[in-house]
Amino acid sequence: MQYRLNINGKAESISAEPETPLVWVLRDQIGLTGTKFGCGVASCGNCTVHVDGLAVKSCQLKVEQAQDKEITTIEGANTTVASVVREAWVNKNVVQCGYCQSGQIMTAIALLENNQNPSDEEIQNSMAGNACRCMCYLRIKDAVKLASKKLEA
Repeated sequence: MQYRLNINGKAESISAEPETPLVWVLRDQIGLTGTKFGCGVASCGNCTVHVDGLAVKSCQLKVEQAQDKEITTIEGANTTVASVVREAWVNKNVVQCGYCQSGQIMTAIALLENNQNPSDEEIQNSMAGNACRCMCYLRIKDAVKLASKKLEA
C-alpha cells in the first residue's frame, strides 16, 4: 500500500504493508539510520522518535498509524532544546558505545520540551524506557539536568 508520511518536515511517499513498523520504513526506505533497532518490543528505547511531539517507540508504531502525524527523527531534531541536549551530552561525556544514544536524546528532548525543569524523579521516570548497555545512566541523568539548567538561563 502507498502511504504519505511527514518526516522531519518533509512529505515522503512510501510503499509498505500496513503492519510494517515505522522503524523499518525510516531506516530501510527513507534512509534515516539514526533511529536504531534494538529489541522490537518497545523495551529498549533505541528506536525512539517524536510523533506529534511525543516520544514514541517506532518499533511498535505501524506505518498505517503514522499517516497524518508529524514524525521527527534524530536527524530532524533541530529545536533549541535539541541543541542544548546535544551540547549537554557532549559536556557530560555521556556516549560510550553510542548505540542507544539517539533514543536517549530523543526521549530527553521530549521531556525538556514539555518540562524544562524536571525533578530527578521526573527525569528517571521519563528516561526509564531507554536501556543503555554501557550503564551510562548517571551521565545521562546529569546531562538532562545540565540541559535543564541551560534552558532556564
